[in-house]
Amino acid sequence: MEENEDLNEAHQENTDESQEALKRVSGMYKDWFLDYASYVILERAVPAIEDGFKPVQRRIMHSLKELDDGRYNKVANVVGHTMQYHPHGDASIGDAMVQIGQKDLLIDTQGNWGNILTGDGAAASRYIEARLSKFALEVVFSPKITEWQLSYDGRKKEPVNLPVKFPLLLAQGAEGIAVGLSTKILPHNFIELIEASIKHLKGQRFKLYPDFPTAGIIDVANYNDGLRGGKIRTRARISQLDKNTLVINEIPYGTNTSSLIDSILKANDKGKIKIKKIDDNTAAEVEILVHLPSGISPDKTIDALYAFTACESSISPLGCIIEDNKPLFIGVTEMLERSTENTVELLKAELEIQLSELEEQWHYSSLERIFIENRIYRDIEEEETWEGVIEAIDKGLGPFTQNLRRAVTEDDILRLTEIRIKRISKFDLDKAQELLDNLEKKIAEVKHHLAHLVDFTIDYFKSLKEKFGKGRERKSEIRTFDDIEATKVVIRNTKLYVNRDEGFVGTSMKRDEYITDCSDIDDIIVFTRDGHMMVTKVDSKTFIGKNIIHVAVFKKKDNRTIYNMIYKDGKGGPSYIKRFNVTSITRDKLYPLTSGKPNSEVLYFSANPNGEAEVITVLLRQSGSIKKLKWDLDFADVLIKGRASKGNLVTKYSIKRIELKEKGVSTLKPRKIWFDDAVRRLNVDGRGELLGEFRGDDRLLVITQKGTVKTVAPDLSTHFDEDMIVLEKWNPNKPLSAIYFDGDKERYYVKRFIVENENKEETFISEHPKSFLELVLTDWRPVVELEFAKPRGKDVKPNQITEVESFISVKGIKALGNQLTSEKIKNVNVLQSLPYEEPEPHEPADIEVVDEENVESNEGGRISDNGEQSNTKDLDGDENNGPGQTKLF
Repeated sequence: MEENEDLNEAHQENTDESQEALKRVSGMYKDWFLDYASYVILERAVPAIEDGFKPVQRRIMHSLKELDDGRYNKVANVVGHTMQYHPHGDASIGDAMVQIGQKDLLIDTQGNWGNILTGDGAAASRYIEARLSKFALEVVFSPKITEWQLSYDGRKKEPVNLPVKFPLLLAQGAEGIAVGLSTKILPHNFIELIEASIKHLKGQRFKLYPDFPTAGIIDVANYNDGLRGGKIRTRARISQLDKNTLVINEIPYGTNTSSLIDSILKANDKGKIKIKKIDDNTAAEVEILVHLPSGISPDKTIDALYAFTACESSISPLGCIIEDNKPLFIGVTEMLERSTENTVELLKAELEIQLSELEEQWHYSSLERIFIENRIYRDIEEEETWEGVIEAIDKGLGPFTQNLRRAVTEDDILRLTEIRIKRISKFDLDKAQELLDNLEKKIAEVKHHLAHLVDFTIDYFKSLKEKFGKGRERKSEIRTFDDIEATKVVIRNTKLYVNRDEGFVGTSMKRDEYITDCSDIDDIIVFTRDGHMMVTKVDSKTFIGKNIIHVAVFKKKDNRTIYNMIYKDGKGGPSYIKRFNVTSITRDKLYPLTSGKPNSEVLYFSANPNGEAEVITVLLRQSGSIKKLKWDLDFADVLIKGRASKGNLVTKYSIKRIELKEKGVSTLKPRKIWFDDAVRRLNVDGRGELLGEFRGDDRLLVITQKGTVKTVAPDLSTHFDEDMIVLEKWNPNKPLSAIYFDGDKERYYVKRFIVENENKEETFISEHPKSFLELVLTDWRPVVELEFAKPRGKDVKPNQITEVESFISVKGIKALGNQLTSEKIKNVNVLQSLPYEEPEPHEPADIEVVDEENVESNEGGRISDNGEQSNTKDLDGDENNGPGQTKLF
């Protein structure tokens, strides 16, 4: 027992010793990790709101100021100097300095500093040079109002924050990843920031949107003031150089030409787009040529580039800054307001220091004048002690100090004793008075600025805009983007096959029946003989159901594709006719198109992409006393409803077969098409300007400022040139009137012509480089007024009114035209056109698509919304059960 107790005691002692040797890491983790996180947030990743700099950037600017002598310094030298203040390696300092230099605002660079467009890096720091820009010297530094602190090793002094009198954080932008948080502040336009600051000082509202150095096009609809949850969509600027070539002139922010080209090549390899080759001609400006194979639509390729490559990207801003050594999440509006208010306070501090210095200078100059003018210096000749000298001067100044701005101090007297005899002998009373008058004017001016501090700050911002705003206009164009549906622009990179009997569809069934080309992101719609329908995604092999009668690529929200169908409702049941569209469905769900009775069967089916309605012949089987075994039906007489409608009764008897008698024409109303100038796209949603109602063969007339004309089909994916001046529905019979300046003959000409080649873009002005289009008119009988320039030494000629129709007849598009006048023209005004009545062509009756699934019962043969037949009339007879004369509803 005693031995066991001794063993237990020994074990307990060992346990206590081991517990003393071990330390719990929870407390260490809590303290050390928080210290590390705080250090990264405050000292490395996140900028301060006061000056917009991260610590490394602030130390670089301070070093550049210390080294500044007006000449360039090697970047390696600046990096080494900065290491006195920044406790990290030279690589991080050099990279940060290159980033500041590439923003072209604070540092004047020399040498190869890299290229943000191509992604090329800067040369080594020993080969490139830098100095402070004039803007930085004026805006960033003011030692007298700067708060200082010791550097990390206590040997030097560095600024706590630089007194930046400009919203620099918003101008440059900032991005950083810390521990537990990050920041992403996008760059904004220099001029717009100044104008916003002025508006804030005036108490007016303002809006700020990003502006990127890579230019491009941006959609700021969801910017959310730069706060968390916001989003910027940015696109490359892509235009059509010719029918087989696209050119990219501007790229999205955050990309470069190399990464952009790589993304295009990857999309091509995946079959999303189809290109021939890419040429990168980028130098000072971006120029990427994308060559297309023959037969590939440039418009659809542009949309595909936006949908599948880095030509469009989204940027999510996150406004996080440091204030009072704490991270703070605020929007760009508040950032600018704080920066502007900080600028006001900094200017006030500078003015107060300037006023103090001026008043001190005025005080000493006044004392010096009194001292010399009244010869007080003679009172010290007999004094033997220094204290006596001071007392004598003080006593001598006494009678003249009542007009001074402050009391005379011993330091003032000491300064007077340091005046040299040479200065006293050459003292000029008039110059001294002139100096005092100038000082009083400056003091009054500074006091006025202090009394009107807001106005002074506004003038300060205006002077910045005037000095440094040239060449800093907005680069990124703000525009509203349309949503691009990937399925509509993707290249059809695979083939679709079907095994109708077995009920399989897919892309790997190459031994079966070929249907169409498709893409791997398409949906397909499938109809079966038993009256069912399904929409499913393209796959290698999918089972739908046996006896497939129709397969096609499915277009969502397509209400112009109309399906014509006749089906037998159950075994031995009556037959019904229906027309319907399919606009929205649940993928992979089997939908019945009949009433759902067993053994229902589709007797006739057709899919019509533009709502065509054919004429068919119905033949019945000989049964009993049926008299009429054959008659014609026109699908145009059937109302278009939803897919779930029962349809109209055709016959109660067994149908032998149905034959196509006559192909149909479209029964749909012409489409109304609008042009939305905000996104420069066509639409059918009522946005923008109504261009007209379009049928299948109608086209759009497009005229550009370059003097080119063409007609295009009203495809919603069409891109329009930036210099387009006319977009309207094309009337092939209406002549166009153009007034242009011929560069060769240096005269204005007028011409009238008709567009004859609808599939060709043609130039209708002369090809001389100095030729230009003055105006183009699309009215039938336009009238213009000519304003003439005043000849030297002569009276101006009165205005001339010209009726274009009577001035020149319609000629060919390449004709030179008639000279408008030999006089020098100041302006051409368009007057009200002469009246003209265009004959209205006869149009057939239209049938409107009904989008609802079920339609209220209207007349005989139509189905009520509960699916039951109301007052049904046979298409092969009357209301009785027996056969009779055909009566169409």
